[in-house]
Amino acid sequence: MKKVGFFQSIHLKFVLIYMLLILLATQVIGVYFVNELEQKLLTNFQDSLAKRTDLLAYNVQQELVKKREKTDTTTTDIKSLLQDFASSSRDDIREVQVINESSIVLATSDQYNQGIVGKKTTDILVKRTLLSGASDKKMEIQPSDGKRMQITTVPVKENGKTVAVIYTMASMEDVYGQMRQINQIFATGTVIALLVTAVLGILLAQTITRPISEMRRQAVEMAKGNYSRKVKVYGYDEIGQLALAFNNLSKKLRQARASTESERRKLISVLSHMTDGVIATDRKGYIILLNDPAEKLLNVSRETALDQPITKILGIEEEYTLDNLYEEPDSVILDYSTRDEHYILRASFSVIQKETGKSNGLIAVLYDVTEQERIDRERREFVANVSHELRTPLTTMRSYLEALSEGAWQNAEIAPRFLSVAQDETERMIRLVNDLLRLSKMDSTEYHLMKEWVDFTEFFNRIIERFEMSKEQNATFKRAFSKKTRFIEIDEDKITQVLYNIISNALKYSPEGGTVTYRLRDRGEALEVSISDQGMGIPKDNVNKIFDRFYRVDKARSRQLGGTGLGLAIAKEMVQAHGGAIWAKSEEGKGTTIYFTLPMERDQEDDWE
Repeated sequence: MKKVGFFQSIHLKFVLIYMLLILLATQVIGVYFVNELEQKLLTNFQDSLAKRTDLLAYNVQQELVKKREKTDTTTTDIKSLLQDFASSSRDDIREVQVINESSIVLATSDQYNQGIVGKKTTDILVKRTLLSGASDKKMEIQPSDGKRMQITTVPVKENGKTVAVIYTMASMEDVYGQMRQINQIFATGTVIALLVTAVLGILLAQTITRPISEMRRQAVEMAKGNYSRKVKVYGYDEIGQLALAFNNLSKKLRQARASTESERRKLISVLSHMTDGVIATDRKGYIILLNDPAEKLLNVSRETALDQPITKILGIEEEYTLDNLYEEPDSVILDYSTRDEHYILRASFSVIQKETGKSNGLIAVLYDVTEQERIDRERREFVANVSHELRTPLTTMRSYLEALSEGAWQNAEIAPRFLSVAQDETERMIRLVNDLLRLSKMDSTEYHLMKEWVDFTEFFNRIIERFEMSKEQNATFKRAFSKKTRFIEIDEDKITQVLYNIISNALKYSPEGGTVTYRLRDRGEALEVSISDQGMGIPKDNVNKIFDRFYRVDKARSRQLGGTGLGLAIAKEMVQAHGGAIWAKSEEGKGTTIYFTLPMERDQEDDWE
């Protein structure tokens, strides 16, 4: 595994992220604080200047009153007021001027600018204040030294009339000097905070990255096949829990590896001793494995068959190519019959795939179906001669009725028993005839469905409840579906019969204390209904035959339970008449599940909802 560089490590990333967060937080707080402080200092400076200027305006107004009273010292007094005002305002007042209503400068506090006294000023702020009678201000930067100046004009009024203007030029460098000092303090504080953060981040990152590094080393060892090493647990926080989980994973993988090896040995043993023949090929179809039953079924030796094309060994090279077998046909019948003896094999193929999904070979399982073919022939003969099924009960009834008519009805012990046998045979015959009539009617053109919209969930629950109340054996019913409303259009009587046939079979073949599971699933435009039992199951090759007429998985037990072999055939016809499909899945020894679907129009369903 490639070693992680310092600049790529999570340690450095953690410290950098931690420092960036602190820096971002400090900057946000600093910007907000500095902006607010700057506004506050500027406001305080302007308010203080305004108050002092207002006081000066009052004093100037008094001096102007003296001037009208012919006092000769008025100009000198105003100049003295201005100098006192400038000197009492620390260093922020650069110059103060008094301009009369004719825009003539009466006095100035600047000793080096006395030449403007008695001259007319052209300053726009002064003219604006004289015209409006309101204070005005602006900020400008001196071109000579680049300092920022606050210039204000305050009117001097007498009896509501503006008689003069006080022009003040104040330096704002003290305010901005304070701001620079504050910014320097913030910068220094930020640097100190980042240094402290870096130290704390390094210490904190070590507590997190140390167990992670341990787990990385453990993962490398596990990749090499070493599952004995354990990660050191430094605490019981989330990372500590992860370390514990990692140790547990290592333990589970060690057990799984041992289990896999054990299963591999078991698989080899099973392949060697199973009764069905198994053949495995490589990607090109050449045989790489076949077990002893396959040798016996094909009557070939392992040395002869290995590295030979499977199509050649099975004798199907003329009918099938390797590509045909990769398409996974349901099964291939291999007929090795002779004139004297029938010998038929069924080969089922499955494709071996890599993790990428690419085909990597074939597995062929061989079954001797000679006996099954013989049974199928007998079943076809039985269907052709179904009248024999009716002849047996009729013959029994006739013999018992003849005995009764000859006087057995007078025997109190024999007569009830004869009548009971006759009644049982009659009911059996009626069931058989009714089933045959139903099938015959469905095959004819006179068969019509009386469809109506039904909430299938409620309908299904009613059927289940009937069986639940009337069941004789100790079986558990499990409803594995939601109470969601599902409206579909069906012939309620026909689907009731379908469910009765399927559920009856499930109960018949369920063991004592078994569970019958009912499911409903929405499959796009169809509703899928499934009923599962925990009975003896059906052989894989016979699963698709259970819907054939007169087919019985266990013929003796079906007769004992009163079955006719037509229940699922009738169910198939009725489901197909509704536009649905029916099929079964079964595993021998674990049970059988019957599935069927019914069309469910999505638009109609939305209308009902």
